[in-house]
Amino acid sequence: MGIHKKFSGRLIIEIEYSIENQIMKRKTSCRMVLLITLFLIALSASSQVLNEGTYKIGRTFGLIDAFYVDSADLDKLAEKAIIEILKNLDPHSTYISAKDVKEMNEPLNGNFEGIGIQFNLLRDSIIIIEPIAGGPSEKVGLRAGDRILTINQEKVTGIGISTTGVRSRLMGAKGTKVNITVFRRGEKDILDFTIIRDKIPINSLDASYMLDKETGYIKLNKFAATTEKEFSDAVAVLKKSNMKNLVLDLRGNGGGYMLAATTIADKFFSDQKLLVYLSGRKTPRQDYKSSGIGSLSSARVVVLTDEGSASASEILAGALQDWDRGVILGRRTFGKGLVQNGFNLTDGSMIRLTIARYYTPSGRSIQSSYNEGYDKYMENFLKRFTLHGEMMTADSTHFLDSLKSKTLVNKRVVYGGGGIMPDVFVAADTTYNTAYFSRLNGKNVLSSFTVEYYDKNRLKLNSQYKSFDEFKNEFQFSPDDIKTFIAKGEAEGVKYNEDQFNKSKDEILLVLKGLVATNIWQPSEYFQIINENDKVIEKALNVISDKKSYNTILGNQ
Repeated sequence: MGIHKKFSGRLIIEIEYSIENQIMKRKTSCRMVLLITLFLIALSASSQVLNEGTYKIGRTFGLIDAFYVDSADLDKLAEKAIIEILKNLDPHSTYISAKDVKEMNEPLNGNFEGIGIQFNLLRDSIIIIEPIAGGPSEKVGLRAGDRILTINQEKVTGIGISTTGVRSRLMGAKGTKVNITVFRRGEKDILDFTIIRDKIPINSLDASYMLDKETGYIKLNKFAATTEKEFSDAVAVLKKSNMKNLVLDLRGNGGGYMLAATTIADKFFSDQKLLVYLSGRKTPRQDYKSSGIGSLSSARVVVLTDEGSASASEILAGALQDWDRGVILGRRTFGKGLVQNGFNLTDGSMIRLTIARYYTPSGRSIQSSYNEGYDKYMENFLKRFTLHGEMMTADSTHFLDSLKSKTLVNKRVVYGGGGIMPDVFVAADTTYNTAYFSRLNGKNVLSSFTVEYYDKNRLKLNSQYKSFDEFKNEFQFSPDDIKTFIAKGEAEGVKYNEDQFNKSKDEILLVLKGLVATNIWQPSEYFQIINENDKVIEKALNVISDKKSYNTILGNQ
C-alpha cells in the first residue's frame, strides 16, 4: 500500500492503499462475460502481442454488439468483466472506475480541493466544527459554530442532506467560487460568504504527544506524500519536550506510499541497511536502503500493529523487526505483500495489476495465501475475529515451518506468509464490549450527542478551560448530561440497558470526553484522552521504559 513513481517511461510501482475499497469493488461480477475486454487491455499495453485468446474476446464483444437479441450496455459489461478477470488473478489486482480514481488518490496526494472546513450534521443542519487553518474558509471569516443554510443558492437545511452531499457541494476545482449563507449566534442577519476553493491539506498524522517524560507517541493513519514532513515536524516538537524514545502507532493503518514508509524507517538506522526489496517475473529486483543518517537511530522504538496494519505499515514493521531495531507489539498484521502497477485506460479508469512481491530484509514475503481464491482469502481473514481466537491469544496463530526465518542481527525466529507477528502479543480488549455500546456506535449517537453538547455549551467550555491539560484533568459529564445521552440513544432507537451501560460506562464517557475535546482542539487531543484506557499503549510504555526488558525481547546481550 505504497506508491513509488518513476517518470520518463519507467516503471510506476504502486501498492494498493485501501483494503476496504477493494472489498467494495469486488462485489460486482459478471461471469457470463468473463473475458470480454481482455482484448482492450491487450491493446492498451504496448508490450503485449495479440494472440488467439485476445482475438476470441474481441470477436465475442463484436458479436454481442452486432447480433445480441436485446440492447446491451457494453461499457457496463466491460467493467464487470475486468473486475472478474482481475479477481481471478489475486486479491489485490483491481479495477478502479474513472469516477473513483481522483477520490482514491486524494488521501495519498495529501490534499483535496474545496473550501476547507470540518463539519458535522446536527438535526439536519450543517454545523462548522472548525475552519481548517490557513484554508479559504478561515480567510473569509467563517467560524466554529456557524450553520450553513444555503450553498450556491440551494437550501441545504431540512432536506435530509448526507455527509457525501455536503462534500460534493463544497468540494471543487481550485480557483472556483462557492457562495454560502450562514446563521451565526449573536448576529441579527444571515451572513453571506463567497469562498474561492483551494487545495486543502489532508493529514496522515492523527496524534503526537508525550506519554511520559522521555517517551513520545505518534499515530499515523496512512503513508501519504506529506507523511515524512508531518512525522519530522512532530519529532522535532517532541524532542523539545525531551523525547528519548518513541511509540509509533500503526494500528488500523492500511498503508499508502511505499517510499513514505521507507523514509520513516530510514530515521531509525545509523548505517545503510536494506529496508525492503521488490521482485517479480517482469520486475527485476529493486532494493531500498536506509541512508545511514537516521535522526532517531539512538531511540528505543515500539511499533504498535493490529489486523488493520497493512502493506506500507508492514514494510516499516518488517524492516525494524528483521534488523532487531525495534519491538513490534500488538496483534498480527493483515498480510499484504503484493505490489501493483497502475495502468490508465482510455476513459480515465485504471487497472492496478500485481507486478511484483515485496520482501522484508530477511527475505520474508508476508503475503497471506490466496491459492484458494479471493472469497476464501477474505474468509480466512475474517476468521481471525471469530473462530480462531487470534484476537485473544498468540497461540491461536499458526505458521508453517517452511515459512520460518530469522532476524538478521540476533537470529530470532520470525515467520512469513501471513503478516508480521508481533514480538509482544497484546490481546484485544473486550472489557467494555456490549451490544448496547455497539448499537450506540452504529447509530452514531456518541458523535451526534457531543456535537449538540458542544454547540449548547460552547461559551462555557471555552471560558472554563483555558488549556487542554485543565480540560483533561477536570472535565466530567454531570448526571443530567448522562441522562440526556441515554435519552438521545433511546430517541435513535437504542433501548437503554442498565447492566450493559454500567459495563461500558467508563469507555463511553471517555470517548464522549474525547469527542468534546476534538470540537475544542484537534484530533491529537482526542487520542490523548481515549488512550488513557488503552492496554496496548500501557504495555508499550512498560516495555520501552524498561531498558533491560526491551533488550531481552530483541535478543540483545
